[in-house]
Amino acid sequence: MAKPEIVSETPINMTELKKELDAIKKHDKELNFRAQKTEEYLQQFCELDEKKAKEIYDKLESLKIPRLKEVHIHKIIDTAPKTLDELKVILQGYTITVNNDNLKKIVEALKTII
Repeated sequence: MAKPEIVSETPINMTELKKELDAIKKHDKELNFRAQKTEEYLQQFCELDEKKAKEIYDKLESLKIPRLKEVHIHKIIDTAPKTLDELKVILQGYTITVNNDNLKKIVEALKTII
């Protein structure tokens, strides 16, 4: 049996995943079972369009917050927290410490775009 090898890993948000699934659907004409379930999930829970998600990513990237990596930014885009407490809950899942001033900057940036 073949052993697949992971060449690279790149975090993406739900809007980018939706776009990738659409490209796969055009190419293969039909999605496999897991991809179909993923597509159903994305149709229910993916609220942002691609343009807004990109705008949020660029805005959060431009804040230059220390220790905030790409994977954290994508998680913030997926969940779109509206308050400081919601953002804290999301970032508790990671081993990352962000001070309150930077958390407030993130929430304010999200409020201006969403």
